[in-house]
Amino acid sequence: MTAVELSSRTGRGIVAAAVLGSGMAMLDGTIVNVALVRIGEDLNASLAELQWVTNGYLLSLASLILLGGSLGDRYGRRKIFLIGVAGFAATSALCGFAQNPGQLILARVLQGAAGALLTPGSLSMIEATIRPEDRARAIGSWSGLGGIAAAIGPFVGGWLVQYASWRWAFFLNIPLAVVTVVLALRTVPETRDEEAGGSFDVLGAVLATASLALVTYALIEYGSLGPAWTIAFLLVGLAIAVGFVAVERRAKNPMVQPSLFTSRQFTGANLMTLIVYGALGAVLFFLTLQLQTVLGYGPLLAGVATLPMTLLMLFLAAKGGELGARIGPRLPMTVGPVVCAVGVALLSTVGAGTSYVLGILPGVVVFGLGLCLLVAPLTATVLAAAPDRYAGAASGVNNAVARAGTLLAVAALPALVGLSGTAYRDAAVFSAAYRTAMWVCVGLLVAGGVVSWLLIRNTPENAPLADQSDL
Repeated sequence: MTAVELSSRTGRGIVAAAVLGSGMAMLDGTIVNVALVRIGEDLNASLAELQWVTNGYLLSLASLILLGGSLGDRYGRRKIFLIGVAGFAATSALCGFAQNPGQLILARVLQGAAGALLTPGSLSMIEATIRPEDRARAIGSWSGLGGIAAAIGPFVGGWLVQYASWRWAFFLNIPLAVVTVVLALRTVPETRDEEAGGSFDVLGAVLATASLALVTYALIEYGSLGPAWTIAFLLVGLAIAVGFVAVERRAKNPMVQPSLFTSRQFTGANLMTLIVYGALGAVLFFLTLQLQTVLGYGPLLAGVATLPMTLLMLFLAAKGGELGARIGPRLPMTVGPVVCAVGVALLSTVGAGTSYVLGILPGVVVFGLGLCLLVAPLTATVLAAAPDRYAGAASGVNNAVARAGTLLAVAALPALVGLSGTAYRDAAVFSAAYRTAMWVCVGLLVAGGVVSWLLIRNTPENAPLADQSDL
């Protein structure tokens, strides 16, 4: 097909459909973070069960998102995207009707599977249809406009959780899904990898899911398993991960193309993603609980407290994409995580009696500025380092790595800082653990910046980040 100009009606429609689809998933994540305390009270859930409410979704999403990207490349990126949107709406309804922690966790796992079809499609549709010289700007717009969902989430989600019910926070996805489907059908052209063929990599999908499931289970359930069984589950999970790599290297039609990782740019960007997104997920998980458990914020105020971060993303993320296109991704991807680390260090002081304006807002703003620097250049770098025919797979890999980082961090950090059972309801205990967790996240973010400086280059091997005539 002919590449589409971003400024055309079709180009704007493609970005809008991608933003609505991914934004629905972002909105859901924002609301669930705000709703965790109320869910725990309503369903009498333990900390481990609340972790599974978050991680059950992330587990299936991270495990199957590679499969979703590959399915899009093979059978049509728009088609798989639309199936994912419809499935996300249906499973959101199941979440809203859940009557106990087990039912909610199962519904969240299914919701993650639908998200695995939806999420890589939102980016691969842009990569496969927008002309190369407009892609960095399109991805920056996608990042910034996606912040609208995150900005609306604290208001709408927090209000629903506090004044109606956390269940309505899930039901909200249904009308959003309808709008997304209509827009995608009207504006997004279908694209696929015309060279794809042969059998599908079922074994790879099973091994990826089993590996993440065992590692996550060991980290969350360490208290009931004991040291010996925890180590055993971890070792088995890691062994299966090694098996997954071996299978992918030998498969005729692998779910993950091993050739993608021959690119230093692609590998470096994904390693940075694993570290940085692990820290980002943990920061939001702990900060939201700290605000409610220790400072006594309601769900609405806890959500609104992080609003400046999302507003900054809304207005400045596209500028971050343009900066990366102009000077290359190495510097923004190095400085961005370090700026985020400074923000988290400021947030580590949040405790009982902390003023919002003097004690919370500065950290949130600095953290948001760091995100504006790194998100769009990171995404554009990953996609630019892969051939266009693997747009879905490349997007799937990066999304899987991001979700796996968050999944493992949220699973491991509570254990690392000494939290278990219902300790998240004890303000003194949780506050001490919160400070330790924040400093661990500072270390991870600085490490992400170091990885970018060492491995990222300003000239990707496979494709330019932007039209060199514009530089």
